[in-house]
Parts: sequence; C-alpha cells; structure tokens
Amino acid sequence: MRIATIILAAGSSSRLGGEPKQLLTANGTTLVRRIAEAVLSLQTGPVVVVLGANSERIQAEINDLPLYWPVNPNWTEGMASSLRVGLAALSDEPLDAFLVVLTDQPHVTADLLRQLITTQQETGRGIVACRYGEMGHLGVPALFDIRYQSEFMRLTGDMGARKLIKMYANDCAEISFPLAAIDLDTWQDVDAWQRAAGSGQGV
Repeated sequence: MRIATIILAAGSSSRLGGEPKQLLTANGTTLVRRIAEAVLSLQTGPVVVVLGANSERIQAEINDLPLYWPVNPNWTEGMASSLRVGLAALSDEPLDAFLVVLTDQPHVTADLLRQLITTQQETGRGIVACRYGEMGHLGVPALFDIRYQSEFMRLTGDMGARKLIKMYANDCAEISFPLAAIDLDTWQDVDAWQRAAGSGQGV
C-alpha cells in the first residue's frame, strides 16, 4: 500500500499565548520535527506538513527533511481548511490511503502508526482510528482509505477527521491508545510532558 501522511501544524497555539507549540522541545527535539521524523521512518509514501501561523519559523525547523510543507492561507477558518490543503498537495500522488496526524500529541510514535496500518490490512475497514479520553472518543491519529478524500474536501470550519470517523462508524476499526488524550494545550500540559521526557518516561 502507498500511504501518505498529513501532519496538521497550522494552528496559532492561542492557549499558549501564541508561542508555537510545534516548536516546543523535549530532549532537544521540537514537536514538529519529532513527528515528521517518526512518519518519515514508516517509508509508506509522501508526507505533508500543513503550515499556517508562524509558517516561516516552523518551516525552518523541517526544511532539510523530504517533506511537502504547503501553507494554508486560511488557517484561521479551522482544521477543515488545513485538511483540504494537505490533500490538495497530494492530488498528483497515486495513493491507497492517508494518515492524519497532529503535532501536539507527544506520545504518538512510528509504532503506533504502523499499528493503524496493520489493523487496516487485517480488517479491511476504510478507517482505523484511536480510542482515548474519558468519554472514549475515536479520533486521530487515524488512517483513511483514499476513497474518503472527497469527503474531507467537503468539510468546513473546525470540523476534522473526528466528524467523518463518527459518520462512517460502520466502516471504522479501532485501536486503544489512551495516551492520545494527552495533548499540549496549556503550559501545565507542556511542563508535565517536558518533565516526563527528561526523566525518560516521555516518548
């Protein structure tokens, strides 16, 4: 299978006072570079990092990697516009499926992404998503068969992958990944992650 990956990195990190969470570091590596390198290690297909706010600073962190980095001029409209930009950057690529990944879930690893791919191959489902959080939501990281590309292109506003996962639950397999609930929305989240990473407990 030829599987692309879309890494969403366009947000402004408003809850961190505008400091780009994509450039937060642990053990000397930024979030955006860590996830980009993890995805590239899969060697399954092209990788797109969708930029928006702080695009020049973030691009400088990854411009030596073999990636596409389109800039979403409408990033303030929400996640849907960044997903559309990412898919548009792949329009000339022959693909079987694509992964959707965020930059602020610091416990996502290449092994987890491989598990999504393996589950899709074993189940034949068009979607494989992670289950996590107190409410047991299904969300990203997630893998989508390329036939869902047109559905993504019709999304608007801040609607993202979770909406399609819910809409097509009968075509969705799942893996349990409780650590996906840990994201870096506040400085308290960041401090906890950096302490864990520094002690060898982080990913």
